[in-house]
Amino acid sequence: MPATDFRPLSIPPADVFQENQTVHAAREQHYAGRHRIIAWLRVVAFGLSAFGVYYLFSLGQLQAAFGLVFVAYLVFLLLVRWHNNVGYWREHHRLLGELNRDETARLQGKLAAFDPGLRYLEATHPYAADLDVFGAHSLFQLLNRATSRLGRDWLAGWLLAPAPATAVRERQAAVAELVPDLAWQQEWQARARHFPRQEADPRQFTTWLRQPDFFAGKGWLKALLFVLPPLAVTSVVLWLTGNGAAPLLVAVLVLGALNARFQKERGEYFQQSMAMRDALRAYHDQLALFETRTWQAPLLTRLLRGLHASENGAPASQLIGQLSRIAGLFSMRESPAIAVLANNLLLWDFFCMWRLEGWKQRLGGKLDAMLEIGAELEALVSLAGFQFANPSYAVPEISMAALEFTAEGLGHPLIFATERIRNDFSTVGAGQTGVVTGSNMSGKSTFLRSVGLNMVLALAGGAVCADKLRVSPAQVYTAMRTQDNLAESTSSFYAELKRLRLLLELSATGEPVFYLLDEILKGTNSGDRHRGARALVHQLHRRNASGLVSTHDLELADLADELPGAAVNYSFNSTIEGDQILFDYHLTPGVCRSFNASKLMQLMGIDLDNS
Repeated sequence: MPATDFRPLSIPPADVFQENQTVHAAREQHYAGRHRIIAWLRVVAFGLSAFGVYYLFSLGQLQAAFGLVFVAYLVFLLLVRWHNNVGYWREHHRLLGELNRDETARLQGKLAAFDPGLRYLEATHPYAADLDVFGAHSLFQLLNRATSRLGRDWLAGWLLAPAPATAVRERQAAVAELVPDLAWQQEWQARARHFPRQEADPRQFTTWLRQPDFFAGKGWLKALLFVLPPLAVTSVVLWLTGNGAAPLLVAVLVLGALNARFQKERGEYFQQSMAMRDALRAYHDQLALFETRTWQAPLLTRLLRGLHASENGAPASQLIGQLSRIAGLFSMRESPAIAVLANNLLLWDFFCMWRLEGWKQRLGGKLDAMLEIGAELEALVSLAGFQFANPSYAVPEISMAALEFTAEGLGHPLIFATERIRNDFSTVGAGQTGVVTGSNMSGKSTFLRSVGLNMVLALAGGAVCADKLRVSPAQVYTAMRTQDNLAESTSSFYAELKRLRLLLELSATGEPVFYLLDEILKGTNSGDRHRGARALVHQLHRRNASGLVSTHDLELADLADELPGAAVNYSFNSTIEGDQILFDYHLTPGVCRSFNASKLMQLMGIDLDNS
């Protein structure tokens, strides 16, 4: 084998994504060329067939002419199928190239084009707003590889609530099995991207399916469904052969009356089915991929068993595929002329409704579970894609110690600098408070968010921006960005008090809470701020809670003397060299003794010497 065929065992993800873009762009062009050739073949085949049929008719060779029509029709169908298949692969490689461009954009911190997940953001949530879990330049944009509404909901749910230790370990094992096979991950994603209209909530559809059947108690209508269309077609044949229009007129009036009588029900079936069609087609293609593989991780094997839980043993992909095809039958209504003809001769909508209800009875109400499994797999693939793209990130160890957070080389996952600053930090046990002092812009708030975001990632089952991390399951709670609310006549200070009250209520439940409080009580004078912050820490010290408090008030550092072994001082420092303020952004034991507010004001043009 030539030496150039050897590649290093470890390739940077950025290089993998770039190479994939090149490969898929070339394949897309290959299939695009074939697609154009087949299109011309269709044109030529149609032209030759039309000429041949005309020529045979002109010679009076009717039997041969009809034979050619039949053969030409079969050839044309084969060409159309071939054309569509080549078109699918052209689009598939375009989508795979797009996936790798998206991965490159995430590595570069270019997240603006991705779904910010704002619908999941609630002001009262314990931490989501303060930690940029959702919104512009958010953790959700960095993680999400799901396509369906339900898949995004699953991922958001994992980010919004810490999972128990057993669930975290199960997700980690499942993700570990998925991570090495990037081709499988991207094939999973690309299959769903063929179907872009997936915003409808499947839970509304499955709830609607549980309503009483339309045909329940309408046996007479079901009988007419099999009697009237053949009679209507016969009346058309009679009319075309010159046997009068009366039968056709009667058929049209009867069928038209039935369509008008149940117009609302027909419309509802159409809207519900078409809203879910793309999501169903996507899940069919994705689950078919998942079902063909043997999995080892307990969570993946359990999900696979769930997909074979139907009474007849048919795989979920097959059943969902049947449903997607039935839903697609309603698409005839999208062409008004064809819809009028089909409904007024064949009762097409009623036929589709009957097929849908028959499928529902065979499935036995298991569609919800199948769709939820598909959504959970989307969330797992999102975590796997994130972990593949960041091979230096650690898979955290879930600690059973009380309120442990022990990190080495901890960084902020939403900072994409070439040299990300990392810090070590450890706290173990309830009643522990780290008091972080520091000058302006020295990194206190960023460090608190680094701790919080990595804890959220760890307890969702994901890799973390750290060299090592041991963390205990706990509820993260933050008070960092409280703002006034003019509509509610609420000042920022009062809003912060309400936030802290929720923290006290949460910690009173006895569940472990890890809090991150940034410059608390900043809306009042220094004396009240110090007394209030000190009282809050003392109160939290007596509960099943630990965390970090950042402050400018050096007086708060006295907590280390008041609560020896429970309150620990840390700091971020800066140095001033001439007109420059230099930051190292490293967490340092002890109290900060260097502050830069005066220098910053001087740099902004405020003459402090004349005050």
